[in-house]
Amino acid sequence: MLLSEKESKIASVGARSILDSRGEETIETSVVLESGASGTCGVPQGKSKGTHEAVYISVADAVKNIETIVLPKLRGFGFNFQKELDEKLIKLDGTKNKSKLGANVILGVSIAAARARAKDVEMPFWEYIRENYGDSPKSTPKILANIINGGMHAKNNLDFQEYMLIPRTDNFMESLKIIRAVYEELKNRFNGESKIGDEGGFAPDFKDNAEPFEIMKEAVKKLGYESVVDFGLDAAASDVKRPTEELFGFYKKIKADFDIAYIEDPFSEEDFDDFRKLETLIGENTMIVGDDLTTTNVERMALAYEKQAINGMIVKPNQIGSLTETLEAIRRCRDYGWAVIISHRSGETMDDFIADIAWAVGAEGIKIGSPSKPERLAKYVRLLDIQNPS
Repeated sequence: MLLSEKESKIASVGARSILDSRGEETIETSVVLESGASGTCGVPQGKSKGTHEAVYISVADAVKNIETIVLPKLRGFGFNFQKELDEKLIKLDGTKNKSKLGANVILGVSIAAARARAKDVEMPFWEYIRENYGDSPKSTPKILANIINGGMHAKNNLDFQEYMLIPRTDNFMESLKIIRAVYEELKNRFNGESKIGDEGGFAPDFKDNAEPFEIMKEAVKKLGYESVVDFGLDAAASDVKRPTEELFGFYKKIKADFDIAYIEDPFSEEDFDDFRKLETLIGENTMIVGDDLTTTNVERMALAYEKQAINGMIVKPNQIGSLTETLEAIRRCRDYGWAVIISHRSGETMDDFIADIAWAVGAEGIKIGSPSKPERLAKYVRLLDIQNPS
């Protein structure tokens, strides 16, 4: 069915408090249409946040806003395309940073309504997203698995936040097989006694910031995966207290020693010039990716493009608010010639909507953490279900 052929009208909007993967409160939203079709969204939240992200409000205020502002304005509202619904939410908020309604409210209602609408028109959720995105997919997402955690995501001595394993295959089952094998090999190495970080990766102390890659490389070699995987780093450098020249030296070293294929947020969120220097230095065969630098915000993206600072960007729906704004940021990434990496947050829920977004837009990658925690495994399972429908 074409989206233009049938209008969906909203009957009710609700919210309740749930716990995220860190045991912290977040909201779960629900939208029911007059047809009876319904959708929900468990809203994720981050610990390491860029200062330009849209504003989250407290769970109590979020529930209140949905009950007293959103529901009265959306009850009976009809829409065909997601943009119509999301523009209504953005207008209700009326602020540049989503501080009135809250980005958590806008994202939760947007995704829940999108799921309800997809059911109403009898489309898989990813297909509904693709119809609203309006473009054909560019690739099958590679999985970026956070195998070792540090920084703000772990209580250890690593400065940097995520040490990632990236299988090169387009087959999600094969990716999961490789990731789990490497994870189990490291588990044996750490004797099953290592602390676990927020995103499911191992979090012991190390001799220095390069040792995690040494250990991962040894495991990959032992398992015979040297030719089918890459390594990546999310430095989250806004939270790293190291001199810029020392950071440059570290990135050059890990590129030389481990042929790093991906470096995210190598410098602080205002250091556009240093991003550009690194992109010029090693960007020809390395993804230099913005997250805190860009925060899924088209104004920040324009600055990064003007500075030629990056060649890839993290897309986090909760950094900007609605599904429509997320898709607009992805379109802008494509216009700029950047790789698109869809990402989870450190405070995740069992919701798997990022898997549908990554598949729908043909992202180059998706960050979903280690498959050792249920909130992360849910995204792996959804990718498998999409790629191999029963």
